Amino acid sequence: MTLLQVENLQVEFKTRDGIVEPLSGISFDVKAGEILGLVGETGSGKSVTAQAIMGLLPLLDGRISSGRIIFEGQDLGSISEKEYQKLRGNKISLISQNPMTSLDPVYRVGDQIVEGLMLHMKISRADAQKKAVDVMTSLRIPNADKVFFQYPHQLSGGLKQRIVIAMGLCADPKLLIADEPTTALDVTVQAQIIELFKETIRKRHIGLIMITHDLGVISHLCDTVAVMYAGNVVETGRVESVFKAPEHPYTGALLNCIPTLGMEERSLNVIPGNVPSVQTFPSGCRYHPRCPDAKPCCMKESPINIQLTNDTNIKCHKFSPQWRADS
Repeated sequence: MTLLQVENLQVEFKTRDGIVEPLSGISFDVKAGEILGLVGETGSGKSVTAQAIMGLLPLLDGRISSGRIIFEGQDLGSISEKEYQKLRGNKISLISQNPMTSLDPVYRVGDQIVEGLMLHMKISRADAQKKAVDVMTSLRIPNADKVFFQYPHQLSGGLKQRIVIAMGLCADPKLLIADEPTTALDVTVQAQIIELFKETIRKRHIGLIMITHDLGVISHLCDTVAVMYAGNVVETGRVESVFKAPEHPYTGALLNCIPTLGMEERSLNVIPGNVPSVQTFPSGCRYHPRCPDAKPCCMKESPINIQLTNDTNIKCHKFSPQWRADS
């Protein structure tokens, strides 16, 4: 069952320099029990996508200018802020980027979980504490009943991350959005958190959007992937298909930059240039200044979404007659 559909979403923000559009017509969907990876370089629009789904854009002087976000059959653009408040932290939860700053240092971690439970589920403090400890235990937090009464500074980075995940899961959401949840962790703890996500999503049969710049996380955790560049989703598909045979030049370039064991003694591969800022998006395909396959049509016209297979969609002129005709 499709849980979330994002259809041709365009977002704009008011700035001192005028209106900017960090997202331009992005589309993807998430099914129950499925893990979608949103991957791309910094500045590609991943976190703005999460903010749009959570209904947080008005707090940032932003708005959805076109397109739709449909959750469980309901167009979220048509609901009031009061109705959105009932969804946030309840049916849709966000795990923020840095567990070190997500927790209030002067409150016990258990109290921070209980506060959300009492707000969203309207249960007593005793019931909320019991549920919080149960969820903490399910996330393999040792001695959860004791950790419940500790302060953030008393916990390791890995335990803090598990507490933040517990805060996101306690109200039994249907959709979880995790914004770079493993970035600040060492590789051993990162691997444990990835397995924890995988096990939790399968057991609860909920949807997960994993936002990351780490292709290794995508490979080990996700079922499907949406590759983002400069506010566009340039390729979507099953992880195994996209990683084995990437169709978009940007996806291929990203994968080519991954260092591997046994590499000969040579420089690491890099993609020339930088992701353009939202104020300086180029005309046509936004990747064309960095693309080795760019032709005149790429510089003039924005590519349309093309469905290559049942699983794979791509935004690239390479599959258009005009690209083949250009010299």
